[in-house]
Amino acid sequence: MFKAEGLITPVVTALTENEKFNKEEYQNFIDHLIKAGVSGIFPLGTNGEFYAFSTAEKLKIIEAAVEAVNGRVPVYAGTGCVTTRETIELSRTAASMGVDCLSIITPYFVKASQADLIEHYSAIAQQVDMPILLYNIPARTGNSIEYKTVKTLAQYENIIGIKDSSGNFDNMLKYIENTDPRLCVLAGSDSLILWALMAGGSGAISGCSNVFPELMVAIYTHWKAGNIEKANEAQKAIRPFRNVMQMGNPNSVVKLAVNMRGYHVGPARQPSNCTDPAIRKALEDVFKLYE
Repeated sequence: MFKAEGLITPVVTALTENEKFNKEEYQNFIDHLIKAGVSGIFPLGTNGEFYAFSTAEKLKIIEAAVEAVNGRVPVYAGTGCVTTRETIELSRTAASMGVDCLSIITPYFVKASQADLIEHYSAIAQQVDMPILLYNIPARTGNSIEYKTVKTLAQYENIIGIKDSSGNFDNMLKYIENTDPRLCVLAGSDSLILWALMAGGSGAISGCSNVFPELMVAIYTHWKAGNIEKANEAQKAIRPFRNVMQMGNPNSVVKLAVNMRGYHVGPARQPSNCTDPAIRKALEDVFKLYE
């Protein structure tokens, strides 16, 4: 069974100045990330602005990612939608395009009970023959996946784990300690990567790795080599950038930072483009710390 592990990048989606998908720059950026050592490429995550694209656009983005990766690392495609029906349809199509795993965020906007979430993910697991990674990000969706729900959903062998972006370490511990040992638990909050690994997690899906891929990869590689001191140095080093992310929509700040680092991934789609000059100035100051 597929195992989700290592340092995975939820890659930003390159756009032109008029907000059209820029395939060439997207694929160039993916190549840069893989050469920097990331363990996987994740198109259409939160940092990839999945919420901003039509189904047709999403399919073009997934296709471009699979083509650019060319089998070098696993591809995790974000296929979660508001409704169960739409999620199944998009997931089935993505599964036929050569991706390795599907990341499925909880429904958003609509309020879902734990029973609703069990029904939702059960239907998907039964109708989509692919490894599935659950995605918990309650601050964005309004819905949180409780550990008991994850334990129930572990009955489906193709549900292989969960990404936790709650920012609540105790919640992540419950996934690790109180669900099913075979499940991969991935940190979705970059400030908790090392601690998740030390507690039994299998890796991270790191938005910051778009900006500092080598640094974020170092957390994982040093941990895996048993050098906790070096891993902790890398973990602590990301804090100044994380602080700037909180000045705006975090994934829009990440995209601005990528552009400022010299990779032409273009703007975020309005209304979440990051145009505050104070944020740009803060990023300029932070970048000096990493020289």
